[in-house]
Amino acid sequence: MVKRLELPVGFRWGVSTASYQVEGAVAEDGRGRSIWDEFVVRPGAVKDGHTGAVACDHYHRYREDVALMRELGLDGYRFSVAWPRVVPGGSGAVNSAGLDFYERLVDELLAAGITPLPTLFHWDLPQELEEGGGWLARDTAYRFAEYTEAVVGRLGDRVPAWITLNEPFVHMVYGYALGIHAPGRAMMLDALPAAHHQLLGHGLAAEVLRGHGRQVLIANNLTPVRPSSQDPADVAAAEAYDALHNRLFLDPLLLGRYPDLGAFGVETEGFVREGDLAVISGSGLDGLGVNYYNPTLISAPVDEGLPFTDVPIEGVERTAFGWPVVPDGLRELLVGLRERYGAALPPVTITENGCSVADEVGPDGAVDDRFRIDYLAGHVEAVARAVAEGVDVRGYYTWSLMDNFEWAEGYHQRFGLVHVDFETQRRTPKASYAWYRELISAHRAC
Repeated sequence: MVKRLELPVGFRWGVSTASYQVEGAVAEDGRGRSIWDEFVVRPGAVKDGHTGAVACDHYHRYREDVALMRELGLDGYRFSVAWPRVVPGGSGAVNSAGLDFYERLVDELLAAGITPLPTLFHWDLPQELEEGGGWLARDTAYRFAEYTEAVVGRLGDRVPAWITLNEPFVHMVYGYALGIHAPGRAMMLDALPAAHHQLLGHGLAAEVLRGHGRQVLIANNLTPVRPSSQDPADVAAAEAYDALHNRLFLDPLLLGRYPDLGAFGVETEGFVREGDLAVISGSGLDGLGVNYYNPTLISAPVDEGLPFTDVPIEGVERTAFGWPVVPDGLRELLVGLRERYGAALPPVTITENGCSVADEVGPDGAVDDRFRIDYLAGHVEAVARAVAEGVDVRGYYTWSLMDNFEWAEGYHQRFGLVHVDFETQRRTPKASYAWYRELISAHRAC
C-alpha cells in the first residue's frame, strides 16, 4: 500500500528520458553527427567503450515504450528532440524524416492519453556547430532558435509546453570546463561563455515558442548548498559555489542580472552584450524544471584553484553511482528557491529525480529494486512537504522510464523503472514500476 500525500489538484506524474540515451538509430533517416557520436569513440572517454549507437532502440520500439507508459497511468512523458536528427548540420536544411519520428511519437502519446513534454536540447549538439565553437560561440544561440522554429512549426499544434534546455550547468561544467562529457573540452573558468550562450539561446527560442502560443520552461540541475561549518571561510566558499551552480542560471532568468562572480576572478562583460539579459529574462517562464539528485557540502578551498572545495556528505546511504541519498534536500531546495526569488519564481515541476541501483533480473524473472522504491517515496514525500510550506509544485517526473546509456558511465548505471537487457532489448518492469503505478493510481482516485 502506497502512502497518499497532500498534493495539489491536477498534480502531474511523469517519466523522463533523453534522445541520445535511448533512441539509438544514430545513422538512420538522415540524422547528422552529434558531439556525443564523436566523443564516445575517443579512447577512454566512456567506460568500456560503450556508445549510444543502439541504446534502448527507442527509435524503433517507441510504441512498446509508450505502452509501458500507458500501463503506468502517466500524465506526461518528458523526452528530448535530437537536434542533429532534425537539422543534421546544426543550421540550414531541415530533415523531414527526423521530424516524422517525433510526430509519430507525439501522436502515439496523445492516443495513449499522455501529454508530451519535449526538451529541445539535452546535450546532443550537432557536431558541425561544435566545430564552429559550439556553445562558446554566440552564433549557436541563433541557430538554436532556427532549430526551435523547425520543431515547433511541425509539432506545436499538439504540444502545449516545451522545455528549451536541460541542465545548462552540467553541460557547461562537464562538457566545456572539465571535459568528462562531450564535447570533451577542459577549459575550467574559460567555459563561462557556454553558460551565457545557452541562456541566450533559451531566450531566443522562447520568443519562437511565444510566437506559436506555446508555454516555455527550462530545466536545470539544482542543489541546496551547505557550508561544512559556520566558519566564515566555509560560508563564503558555499556562497561562491551556489553562485556558480544555481544562481548563474536562475538570476538572469528571474532577476535579469548575473550574480557576483568576483570570487572566481571573472567578469561577464567579455561575452554579455547589451540587450542580452532582456532577451533572457524576457522569456517569461511559465514553469521551472528542477532536476534534483543530492545536496552539496562545501568548505573553503584547499589550494589556489577554485574558491571552494566539495566535501563528502557522511552518514547517509548512497546510490550505485555513489551519490548521497538526502530526500529532504529536495524540500530544502524548493523552499529555498521560493525564499530567494519570491513572486519571480514560476510554478515548479520536478523534471528529474531518481537513483542508480545495481539491478539484476532474478531467477523468477523479477527485478526487486526496493532501494529505488524507498528513494522515490522519500523524495515524493519531500515534495509534499515543500507544497505544505507554500511552494507551487505542479508535477513530478522521475528519471528514468528505463535503463539507458548513462553518458560517460555507458551502460553501467541503471536508473530505470524498467530494466533493459541491452543485448536483447527485452524490457522488464521492476518492482518500482509497479509501485509508481500504484502511487499514481492512488492520487488520481482521490
